[in-house]
Amino acid sequence: MISMEKPKVKVAITLRPDVVERVRAAVDGGQARSVSAYIEHAVLGQLAAEAGFDSIIAEMLNDTGGPSTKGEQVEARRLLSGSAA
Repeated sequence: MISMEKPKVKVAITLRPDVVERVRAAVDGGQARSVSAYIEHAVLGQLAAEAGFDSIIAEMLNDTGGPSTKGEQVEARRLLSGSAA
């Protein structure tokens, strides 16, 4: 059977050692087939969450006064990420 999956692109990332240990433990425990697969799943989850967040905010703002500006979206993400301190 021929795979229709798009080719992968190799990237280098830097993670804290404790994070790498936890990812490798998850892979060793069968939660993912590889470190790359685990990271890809996490990134896809983050992208989906951001898309969902943008959709919810747009709907709320349309109900209350119009679409959000790019600056408002950046500020909301900053607040929700915990970097408001």
